[in-house]
Amino acid sequence: MGSPVVLGIESSCDETGAGLVRDGRLLGQAVASSMDEHARFGGVVPEIAARAHVHAVRPVIQRALDESGLRLGDIGAVAVTAGPGLAGALQVGLAGAKTLAYALGVPLYGVHHLAGHVAADTLEHGPLPDPCMVLIVSGGHTSLLLVRDLARDRIAHLGDTRDDAAGECFDKVARVFGLPYPGGPAIDRAAREGDPRAVPFPRPLTCSYDFSFSGLKTAAARWAERHAGRDLPVADGAASLQEAVADVLTRKAVAACREHGVGTLVVVGGVAANSRVRSLAEERCRSAGIELRVPPLRLCTDNGAMIAAVGDLLVRAEAEPAPLDLSIDPSAPLEYAALQPAASPAGALR
Repeated sequence: MGSPVVLGIESSCDETGAGLVRDGRLLGQAVASSMDEHARFGGVVPEIAARAHVHAVRPVIQRALDESGLRLGDIGAVAVTAGPGLAGALQVGLAGAKTLAYALGVPLYGVHHLAGHVAADTLEHGPLPDPCMVLIVSGGHTSLLLVRDLARDRIAHLGDTRDDAAGECFDKVARVFGLPYPGGPAIDRAAREGDPRAVPFPRPLTCSYDFSFSGLKTAAARWAERHAGRDLPVADGAASLQEAVADVLTRKAVAACREHGVGTLVVVGGVAANSRVRSLAEERCRSAGIELRVPPLRLCTDNGAMIAAVGDLLVRAEAEPAPLDLSIDPSAPLEYAALQPAASPAGALR
């Protein structure tokens, strides 16, 4: 008999996701997004996100079950994002996961959101090589990691975000350019008609593996200001900004692979869906003789399948389940895939 079916629940930001995984295979998943409700504010409003999760979590779980042809009683473990993320949003997902784990009498696993993005690739390409280099690029995080056994080993950070992450830079510059939220896809679309060499935007922080996109964001804003009263060449600005971001990300990732003798680069997170990031990573990895792994677009953005994938790895590694007084950690550092922050006595499940 194989491993149990793991239900994964993701609710760290504005997507409510549920996924079902067993033995590394995705059985079914569903996602509900509240992005349209946030668009008029130009960013995610935490209270709106939390309310949207309350309404979406049960239907999303049911849709994932329907897609897989399974029932609640077939679930053998529950994994849930315990951090990082928006506190109210995380609480909704955790409450649902605790309820199901308790009612079904199955183990509960707290999962680090970013480890979920790493594990998402395993659903498409199989087990991660040991070791591998992982570039996580999302709205709030840009990290370069050396990963061995994701379920057992500590994750080594080679570089992290010092200020604005890549996705955050896209969102903020898109607003300055008059493009809609979310900014990443809008920048990508606009860039298709532009010249990536039109604007000499800076390549920030080239001397280390850390990432800093605040200066690039400011440079793009100053460039737009210089066009006040004239038509802004948005396509050229978007293409040049996207080129600068993709150049920095892929240059550092390939250099890290070479320095550490790692033959596989895995690029994950929402910004991994960016067309120029993907194409430049392919080009540079090919030249360097490095295998590139990037999940399909549906697994790049936040989803429950990636959380279920971590839960499945933890189950198969015979990791210790989390207690039912598991609490959220909205600013959890990425050290291990599993998160088990203990609740305070007042907040413990009784």
